[in-house]
Amino acid sequence: MPSKKALVRRPSPRLAEGLVTHIERAEVDVDLAVEQWEAYGEALRTHGWETIEVDPADDCPDSVFVEDTVVMYKNVALIARPGAESRREETAGTEEAVAALGCSVNWVWDPGTLEGGDVLKVGDTVFVGRGGRTNAAGVQQLRAAFEPLGARVVSVPVSKVLHLKSAVTALPDGTVVGHIPKMDTPSLFGRFLPVPEEAGAHVVLLGGDKLLMAASAPKTAELYADLGYEPVLVDISEFEKLEGCVTCLSVRLRELYV
Repeated sequence: MPSKKALVRRPSPRLAEGLVTHIERAEVDVDLAVEQWEAYGEALRTHGWETIEVDPADDCPDSVFVEDTVVMYKNVALIARPGAESRREETAGTEEAVAALGCSVNWVWDPGTLEGGDVLKVGDTVFVGRGGRTNAAGVQQLRAAFEPLGARVVSVPVSKVLHLKSAVTALPDGTVVGHIPKMDTPSLFGRFLPVPEEAGAHVVLLGGDKLLMAASAPKTAELYADLGYEPVLVDISEFEKLEGCVTCLSVRLRELYV
């Protein structure tokens, strides 16, 4: 069976200096953020995931958002080249971690930019948000890396949120869920379910019918429960102040055989 591993990275002491682009800056309680990060990791472990800590990057305020540093498809790790130049030093630790797990490692090169938060995988379809942090060259390089492995890459415009997965993720049956006011083109997704809260558009598939999601979306949690899913709620309020969500705090590795 595939091994469920998740890369995580401890928050930087400089977390409060993290970038914000589409929201007003709010004061971040770094001590509370660390507590929330620890609870997030415990939720993963409770539901059968082995968490692997990427080496801290204390000089990089946004480094806790480890998902942005790599995109996984099967056993191939595509090391990102963040669109925010201040984040580019974050990728070295992630590269070491995935290489240690035996992944085949590729890289996004200049002039390409790509951040993992812009990539949503639904089966073999890979949606890539093209917007502020990921450019056309980055999309082209992702396509070159993954299409030979069987992926179908679909470019999606993103202008209202930081990353594609700030607006949409997907349920276990492949239905894409999103908060329509934050989406550019909902029609690009086949099966689509609108949700009433922005934070409700972000789910991590824990396995079975369990969905890890933010506690700040109670109405959407009720909606998912009505559909037969089991929401697992975590408080990530301090990360939400930095446009973070449940997906960007880890890199889920479902398809590694070890």
